[in-house]
Amino acid sequence: MTLDLLAALATFALVTVITPGPNNLMLMASGTNFGFVRTIPHMLGIGLGFPLMVACVGLGVMQVFDLWPLSYTLLKSVSVAYLLYLAWRIANAAPPASADGPAEGRPLTFLQSAAFQWVNPKAWSMALSAITLYATGRDLMAVLWVAGVYVAVSAISTTSWTVLGQQVRRLLKNPARLRVFNWVMAVLLVATLVPVLWPVG
Repeated sequence: MTLDLLAALATFALVTVITPGPNNLMLMASGTNFGFVRTIPHMLGIGLGFPLMVACVGLGVMQVFDLWPLSYTLLKSVSVAYLLYLAWRIANAAPPASADGPAEGRPLTFLQSAAFQWVNPKAWSMALSAITLYATGRDLMAVLWVAGVYVAVSAISTTSWTVLGQQVRRLLKNPARLRVFNWVMAVLLVATLVPVLWPVG
């Protein structure tokens, strides 16, 4: 991969991972409710799970949809159901016992976060676009370059959104305000389903 192409890939990858979407909204909510340290497994699940998904897409997993079109409909249904469940969890996160303590409950684990990438509509869109644009030949090295770049930029994105959530925490010492924030995050998460359910064009 040439330096120019690598720079273009890195820019594309950073823009796609750092813009708002299910992963980032959940990281922000987790940073607010549980703090940075408890959110690290969630961050690692995204940072390693999504590049693995990109590699699998580049190496041919999308052929399943061509061979069995019903699988795409099933994936979409599971995605919608799981995102609604996660939105419910965020909206109903218990406030902390003390103003400065972490909320009760549990943040996503590494495995939960990594597995979520496979039912994340934005992740599928990003993976398909990245492979189509930057690994057109689907050869192993090109696919690994794309996946590797996503590992690097995901570290920037996951850290940024989690720290943002942690900083928002300072403004939400009142449990009532924290509840409102959680409900807003839940509504925004549900809103990310709109392009999936009602695609334009």
